[in-house]
Amino acid sequence: MSDLQAKEYKGFEDIKHRDKNDIEYWFARELAPVLEYTEWRNFSKVIDRAIIACKNSGFDINDQFVEVNKTVAMSSKAKSRTIPDYKLSRYACYLVVQNGDPRKEAIALGQTYFAIQTHRQETQDYFEQLDEDNKRLVIRGDIKQWNQMLAETAHRAGVITEKEYAQFQNAG
Repeated sequence: MSDLQAKEYKGFEDIKHRDKNDIEYWFARELAPVLEYTEWRNFSKVIDRAIIACKNSGFDINDQFVEVNKTVAMSSKAKSRTIPDYKLSRYACYLVVQNGDPRKEAIALGQTYFAIQTHRQETQDYFEQLDEDNKRLVIRGDIKQWNQMLAETAHRAGVITEKEYAQFQNAG
């Protein structure tokens, strides 16, 4: 289930932002309800644990958890107030869901989402480092694998003879 547009992952995709350099980030106050946290005080404890994990892993927490303030409208008496928030990197979000309440289904979905996203990015980064000849070899290998899977699927669907397979291939 690696389709990140699946409804289970849609909440994470819907709140994802991109900066001017096309780098993904999320706001913690938008992430909290997606992870089924209704009170900021409970979610801020999860963020605190994620910050500790980030620091202990050798990353600069100021690069991963950027403190920001948001102005929100209040009741009719007060016009607005400023509340703390965080601009979270992909790694910070990953740490947040790793440190969330494991009894929540949304946490499990978040762990899967960010694991898939991280793997995709690592694979893309690796591919981009290859020279053109090796990129072609990787693509050729992928096409070969997809064609084998297609042939197996066709066989399971009843395409048996060479003539039937030729018709199958010609049909596109």
